[in-house]
Amino acid sequence: MSKTRFLTGITTTGTPHLGNYVGAIRPAIRASVDDSTESFFFLADYHALIKCTEPERVHESTLQIAATWLACGLDPEKVVFYRQSDVPEIPELAWLLTCMTAKGLMNRAHAYKAAVDDNLANQEDADFGVNMGLFSYPILMAADILMFNAHKVPVGRDQIQHVEMARDIAGRFNHHYGERFVLPEATVDDNVAVLQGLDGRKMSKSYGNTIPLFLPQKKLQKHINKIKTNLLEPGEPKDPDTSTVFQIWQAFATPDQVNEMRQSFADGIAWGEAKKQLFALIDAELAEGRDRYEQLLAKPAEVEAVLQAGAEKARASSKQFITQLRAAVGIRPLG
Repeated sequence: MSKTRFLTGITTTGTPHLGNYVGAIRPAIRASVDDSTESFFFLADYHALIKCTEPERVHESTLQIAATWLACGLDPEKVVFYRQSDVPEIPELAWLLTCMTAKGLMNRAHAYKAAVDDNLANQEDADFGVNMGLFSYPILMAADILMFNAHKVPVGRDQIQHVEMARDIAGRFNHHYGERFVLPEATVDDNVAVLQGLDGRKMSKSYGNTIPLFLPQKKLQKHINKIKTNLLEPGEPKDPDTSTVFQIWQAFATPDQVNEMRQSFADGIAWGEAKKQLFALIDAELAEGRDRYEQLLAKPAEVEAVLQAGAEKARASSKQFITQLRAAVGIRPLG
């Protein structure tokens, strides 16, 4: 029986935070140990170039993100873990797909439309500041997915459209050149928590409200202490369902611990005490991973070796597949 193939990409900009861990890293690593699946995880460093023109940031983020996934328990022996730029067949496939993609399809991409709407609202030219990386982003994402014929692509709701575009592009290619690609499906896990940040909005680098994942203990405590709360005094009942402290607690606690904290809120727990307990809970889960993360950051050559081994595994199929695709479109030896 063939395995279901999952593919997950991680853009190499910024430092992973608690929201990334709860919403993507932890559930993906847990799913990767399922023997009925085959998992591909890649560092999307080409995607990073669309918005980031700081070479050192992209380079540093690549190390931090790779080290994070490994420190959190991703087993490179059980999955294919690679850097996008180490698989040259991916950008080659992106060009083949570009030649099959209608411009009108790209015009409907959410990110591009948002940029255009922004420009028009500010009385700018519709395409002001829009580079071809942003415009063609869904095609490169399609190449990432289709290169390995992934069946399932776990994404947030904002990325569903891109997976659907990959399906459309694959279907058009298949129509012209024969059945070459599996039509991928987006998977959205509504049970995965979307964490609130320090200010109560969704935890996001763009809001500057994140709690970095592997902060040293003292800095982690300081960040948790910055979580916005109301002015209710100790002894006054507090509503857990409107509290960022409680929402983050739920993402790390057992069901019994959630019930106990809910009761503590009803009993009027002091915000300082609630944050102290939240720190202890998070620190207990992340302590081992933090130590491993620091070790990996100190040995970048060790991380590089893991990525190179992963690229070798990835290219074992991508080199053969791109040869078949080249032949399909007419690019093959003459005799």
